[in-house]
Amino acid sequence: MKRYLKYIIMGIVAVTLYTLFFPGKDKEKGKPRDYQTIVESGILRAVTEYNSISYFADGDTVSGFHYELLNAFARSKGLTPEIIPEMSFEKRQEGILTGKYDILANSTIVTSESKDSFLFTHPILLNKQVLVQRKPELENDSMYIHSQLELARKTLHVVKGSPVLLRIHNLSNEIGDTIYIQEVEKYGPEQLLAMVAHGDIDYTVCDESIAQASINDFPQLDIKTAISFTQFYSWGVSKHSPILLDSLNAWLDTYTLTPESENYKRNTIISDFLYGLNCKILIYLQSELLSFQEK
Repeated sequence: MKRYLKYIIMGIVAVTLYTLFFPGKDKEKGKPRDYQTIVESGILRAVTEYNSISYFADGDTVSGFHYELLNAFARSKGLTPEIIPEMSFEKRQEGILTGKYDILANSTIVTSESKDSFLFTHPILLNKQVLVQRKPELENDSMYIHSQLELARKTLHVVKGSPVLLRIHNLSNEIGDTIYIQEVEKYGPEQLLAMVAHGDIDYTVCDESIAQASINDFPQLDIKTAISFTQFYSWGVSKHSPILLDSLNAWLDTYTLTPESENYKRNTIISDFLYGLNCKILIYLQSELLSFQEK
């Protein structure tokens, strides 16, 4: 029971952060807002995922790629950002569809299925999905997966409702055999990754950037087997928010072409966990943040 306690604690961190940073600010559900309504309210509401890439707490400071990027966009438009971490993939999507949030600001894979429900920005990240497993203990360890073909008859634990489900179903057809899926509702990808490391489950699938960010903490893990090709990841908005989408796209396009971006690029080393990100966006983001702090 004790070893599961750490996962429960990790799972409620997002709720705790919401209480600390946004006390008494629960939003009633309504219809999705477009850009003009957002500007009139002065508040931009976004939902993201609590992980080492998107949004995380370090002491009393909140950081993360998507968190910083959202703040930069809101600041450029004179808006106050309210950024909520939500562990459940399905609840993040539901929040956009019902108007609780304006922007789905985490690494969302753009698929034909997801396009039926959301409008997506120009690509923000490049990433792929990888199998997370433990390194082999023996030379001929039967549990170790060397290739996608060896996933036949194996069970993968994945976040409930995650886009990775579609990829696993397609992969099952490609290899001509069944891949069993166990959907997990109460944990995010980092918690599942930790459970693989500690032997509670055998396999999970997550974004390579998240896996690489955690590999130093769990050297017993192997993330060499790709589940997908490199894919575009974007932010999402409601289909009722086309002007918000245009505003985001125009800002993102400009954001990567500033002189500050090139100047900072020469003096910045991108850390390993940001492998696969759109570096131009990241570099300018860091530059703009430093400039803001100096004012």
